[in-house]
Amino acid sequence: MPKGATKPGQPPLLQMQDLSVVKNGRRILDGLSLTIREGEHTAIFGPNGAGKTSFIRLITREEYPEPRANGVPPLLILGEELWDVFELRPLLGIISSDLQANFLNRTLPGQTRGLDVVLSGFFASYGLFDHQEVTATMLTRAWRALGLMEAGHLAEACIETMSSGEARRIIIARALVNEPRALILDEPTAGLDLLARNRFLGTLRNLARHGKTIILVTHRVEEIFPEIDRVILLNHGRILHDGPKGEVLTSRHLSSMFGAAVRVRQSHGYYTASSSA
Repeated sequence: MPKGATKPGQPPLLQMQDLSVVKNGRRILDGLSLTIREGEHTAIFGPNGAGKTSFIRLITREEYPEPRANGVPPLLILGEELWDVFELRPLLGIISSDLQANFLNRTLPGQTRGLDVVLSGFFASYGLFDHQEVTATMLTRAWRALGLMEAGHLAEACIETMSSGEARRIIIARALVNEPRALILDEPTAGLDLLARNRFLGTLRNLARHGKTIILVTHRVEEIFPEIDRVILLNHGRILHDGPKGEVLTSRHLSSMFGAAVRVRQSHGYYTASSSA
């Protein structure tokens, strides 16, 4: 069994059956059926407006699917239909630009160190507060998470002084302290320059190789790093293609999705796409 793979009898991380989301009378997601298991590194890829944000918001329980007429649950997370969001958060580490922005907006300047942010993952809070007791075990796990993200040097730095890439590493370390079953990353390199993006993707590759399941939600084909084997093309709220990366990321499929000629190239496990017009 591959490292990090789902053990026999374990429910999938995510299971959607004919799932739809309707907002203001419009179908944002339409008839999604998919299963993602632990150990299955997967990219949800599509252009802006494809429904990727709603996909994330389903998992964070900020949006809910339409009930099905036959009574079958349209969405199961770790085998369960209903979740207390505070119980779910430690099990699935969901990383978004919104989460990072919330730390910058809700913490006092000069008072929230990188280590404080990571430790706050144990309490689902924005920073640490006097009534929260940090144990020796928590500190050990926090330093381990910082090490995995190559961010130990940021422990004493204040989050508002960090670059976007540094803050992103700290936010992921915050999720890792709970040893989540998977990391779900929403446009993880947004705002990063070329060198920061490449270094950051290298860190994600290391996490994937060490058994942490990665679900990557993105509109940038170059973010789909070699360890991701499965790609789901999403557009206008529907799944267009779902399968092995080499079979899905083709010039024909992306040209059809974008409605324009797109040329896809592959080199050393990475893909790029460009307009061939």
